[in-house]
Amino acid sequence: IHIGQYNSSCCLSKQSSQIIYTFPSPSQLTCLGKKRNPSLSSPSVSAQRPDSLSLAVAKPDLWTSSGDGEVKLRMGESGFASEPPLTVDQMFKTAVERFGSYTALGWKEGEQTKTINYQEYYQACRTAAKSFLKLGLERYHGVGILGFNSAEWFISDIAAILAGGFAVGIYTTNSPDACQYVAENCKANIIVVENHKQLQKILQVNKLPHLKAIIQYKDALKEKRPNLYTWTEFMELGRDEPDTKLDDIITIQKPNQCCTLIYTSGTTGQPKGVMLSHDNLTWTAFAVGRYVRLAEATKSQEIVVSYLPLSHIAAQMVDIWVTMKVGGATYFAQPDALKGSLVNTMREVRPTAFMGVPRVWEKMQEKMKSVGAKSSTVRRKVAVWAKGVGLQTNLTMARTPMNYRLAKKLVFKKVRKALGLDRCTKCYTGAAPITKDTLEFFLSLDIPVYELYGMSESTGPHTISLPDAFRLTSVGKLIPGCETKINNPDEEGNGEICFWGRHVFMGYLNQADKTEDALDTEGWLHSGDLGKQDDNGFLFITGRIKELIITAGGENIPPVPIEDAVKEAVPLVSNAMLIGDKRKFLAMLLTIKCQVNGDTGAPEDELMPEAVELCRKLGSNAMRVSEIAGGRDPVIHAAIQEGINRVNEKATSNAQRIQKWTILNQDFSIPGGELGPTMKLKRPVVMKMYKEQVENFYKEVVTPSTPDNSMPPK
Repeated sequence: IHIGQYNSSCCLSKQSSQIIYTFPSPSQLTCLGKKRNPSLSSPSVSAQRPDSLSLAVAKPDLWTSSGDGEVKLRMGESGFASEPPLTVDQMFKTAVERFGSYTALGWKEGEQTKTINYQEYYQACRTAAKSFLKLGLERYHGVGILGFNSAEWFISDIAAILAGGFAVGIYTTNSPDACQYVAENCKANIIVVENHKQLQKILQVNKLPHLKAIIQYKDALKEKRPNLYTWTEFMELGRDEPDTKLDDIITIQKPNQCCTLIYTSGTTGQPKGVMLSHDNLTWTAFAVGRYVRLAEATKSQEIVVSYLPLSHIAAQMVDIWVTMKVGGATYFAQPDALKGSLVNTMREVRPTAFMGVPRVWEKMQEKMKSVGAKSSTVRRKVAVWAKGVGLQTNLTMARTPMNYRLAKKLVFKKVRKALGLDRCTKCYTGAAPITKDTLEFFLSLDIPVYELYGMSESTGPHTISLPDAFRLTSVGKLIPGCETKINNPDEEGNGEICFWGRHVFMGYLNQADKTEDALDTEGWLHSGDLGKQDDNGFLFITGRIKELIITAGGENIPPVPIEDAVKEAVPLVSNAMLIGDKRKFLAMLLTIKCQVNGDTGAPEDELMPEAVELCRKLGSNAMRVSEIAGGRDPVIHAAIQEGINRVNEKATSNAQRIQKWTILNQDFSIPGGELGPTMKLKRPVVMKMYKEQVENFYKEVVTPSTPDNSMPPK
């Protein structure tokens, strides 16, 4: 690796340093510092926004693609949207003043739990920031962070911001080439890696001209190199440095300047650098904490477990920023959390709030079903009865005293304790669609899982479900201070979901064209998602524009509802992908639930215990995927066809019926390339990988007019 010096000719152009916090229309928005009318201070009033949704070139004052650019903030006259803007340092200092002696971070070292409080946390971030400056971190240049969640990760992230650089998380699953792309794109001066394995990815990269130093925060260095530091060596660099330089940099930071880059996991093409401002982070942390009614530490401290990839905005917002805003404590899980150890951490920490992507909830569900299948007949009957009571009670929101209390004592309390959720009042899911089956499963156990919805470009959440604002399959209601508009709705009210608010990003780094695609002339963020709102303000996601299948006959079909219906009808199925764009009929690729390699995360041939149990009930002796794939097991083949027939019976038109399907030899996975880091299905990748199977579907064309495929009478 060539560690070069910064070339001044590569510096991004500097926009006007004037900062204006108001949106153009003075009748709608207010200047920063202008005295607000007390009569307009109701928290229910949200940010004002224009009505236009035309997709012309956006006004440069609302967005920028320059790393050193500044934007106008979408301030409102009252309520959440009028909250005074803060920099990260200002928010952190306030947290230290209010919660200085409270635990901020906790982690395990062997069998011992170590903690630091908010005062120590802030000082560590300042020391690290001074170390970054000593190593040559320049304004508007990146600090890449490549590793599993830890105190060092948080400190590096915040220190990069305090020192005037960009905090840049890099997915731990990235290849060396993918790491190089991110590091080059953000002009990284420094890269912080977890261990030797991640270090090798950076050392394999041929050239990073802006890179000046690498820091390894876990394990001893296996080799000494120039400009390579251990975490202890790194922190020593800034420990005795004067505060003047750092304080000068912090003083000139503004809430409308970029401080963090989130690289989209992107299912197509290279990832884009989502520029988030100080205000994006601090305002969203304030709005989310207030909206979901998180307790401040002075009343009752919130506890969270950090385990989801911090390169993703959802984990950053929950684990770092919202928790800091309310003085909560973040405890770090072990690196093998998603391979089985998470539940141990959960039982030890007993979080008060927990965020899981759908696959995490699905894995819990699968494990519990597997354990339940081995229980005695009596226990199974009690569990079935309790789940019936739980689901009915939670759906009707009515507490039936006798049977609900009994079910809670016999089953619900024990389940919560086993999962480490016994004092958790807020369970969330987001980042990808979750099935109704999984939501109902946990609801039946008296564990409501609240959906939230947003994107990297909206600094995380845009809508959130609450205990008193909850609809099954809805992603909840708007965070106050934000706005939703459904663009070009059809007769059923479905259209593109567009966002407005102070959580809307600044732009994509060095990609003005892509920024103009995402933001329209008036600053509305176009999500690319299809959805509708009901009369009560609940938002429902119905599909994604880019994923929409348009058949040869011209019918528009969102694939996710059909895929979810198949997974629900056939519990043996792990993943399902609908195919049919520009084709005469729909077909589907299916995978079977199998064991996963604990070290690599790759799917194995052995079936999951739950899948084996299902096979036995159907009369099959299959133990492996290879015994089922490609129609090798006629019993399983018939059972799957029966499930698909049930789904087809509910199809709204003949074009929405699945005509052909096949079982693949292995499940989709992150190592396999079919799934992204947040477990989202990478449809274009799957289409390329299984091109032969897809083409086989359409070699002998079956048309919906054949007697075998006629629609059932209504």
